[in-house]
Amino acid sequence: MKPTVLIFAKQPRLGRVKSRLARDIGAGPALRFYRGNLNRLHRQCSMSGRWRVIWCVSPNRAVHVRRDWPQGVKLKAQGRGDLGQRMARALRAAPPGPVVLIGSDIPGIDGTVLRQAVSLLGRQDAVFGPAEDGGYWLVGFKRVRAVPYGLFRGVRWSGPHALGDTIATLPPGMRVAFAPVLPDVDDGPSYTAWKEGLR
Repeated sequence: MKPTVLIFAKQPRLGRVKSRLARDIGAGPALRFYRGNLNRLHRQCSMSGRWRVIWCVSPNRAVHVRRDWPQGVKLKAQGRGDLGQRMARALRAAPPGPVVLIGSDIPGIDGTVLRQAVSLLGRQDAVFGPAEDGGYWLVGFKRVRAVPYGLFRGVRWSGPHALGDTIATLPPGMRVAFAPVLPDVDDGPSYTAWKEGLR
């Protein structure tokens, strides 16, 4: 059964994305970074044919603004609620089979690390892709059983506790695997390090 990749993305508009990064490098460059990441993700994920790819976007009205998204992507509104509620709903509503959810602002996500993460679900119940800042760039489930009730409840987002808090919401006995750790680009120093890594 073909796995599903859910890409959580914000509408790429000036001043609405990468706010912490924008404080350091300016809103225009932050938006260009984010738009570039969306296009790169489209190339890495949508064109391989290995996965069923659904873009889960916010705000909800952004599904009607096709020019803001890579051409040909399948769009779905994230819906209401906090981040955890929206993520849990998207994971539960995905088509049958393994599912992974990724963010749209981690430039290290590519086809290789996605394949590694999905392959881990062949042996484990859940998979996480840790980020260097204590969060994570990917969460996924094999879905032999339903996505756990209470998933993401009480998670402290955007900080060093996000991964640990999320794992604590999983039921006892759930087997968890970890994909490679990837760096986040959330401020000036991490942006500079990313740019230097491209040279």
